[in-house]
Amino acid sequence: MITLKRTTSDNPDFEKLVVQLDAYLRVLDGDDHEFYAQFNKSSALKNALIAYEDATPVGIGAYKEFENAAEMKRMYVLPEYRGKGIATQILIELETWAKEENYTISLLETGFMQKDAIALYTKLGYKRIDNFGQYIGVDNSVCMKKTLK
Repeated sequence: MITLKRTTSDNPDFEKLVVQLDAYLRVLDGDDHEFYAQFNKSSALKNALIAYEDATPVGIGAYKEFENAAEMKRMYVLPEYRGKGIATQILIELETWAKEENYTISLLETGFMQKDAIALYTKLGYKRIDNFGQYIGVDNSVCMKKTLK
């Protein structure tokens, strides 16, 4: 059974999974990793979420404000726990939390090589948009948007 815990990015379980996420992204992003890493600092995220299976932290996600929208960040599920709907649960809870804080738009950026992530976001109603903010002109970035109802 998966339980979700709202927290902040300084939670030790969140930090532990961020280390694994960054290692995963280093492989996927290759030479572009340092460019993306500068925008993915997890310190001071006040809206962070951890998914637990029993007492084991197995996934994370967070959001921060970007121009009056909730920008989803740091989505990750341990490889051995993928395919169980955990990422879907995390994202839906993050959207719920954002709506509670009166956000009406959710934005996100993912890498072109992250096909599973793109499929998840599309399945949950995100539409591809022109790259925003620091991702403008970055060929490897895929930016998406969803209206929160």
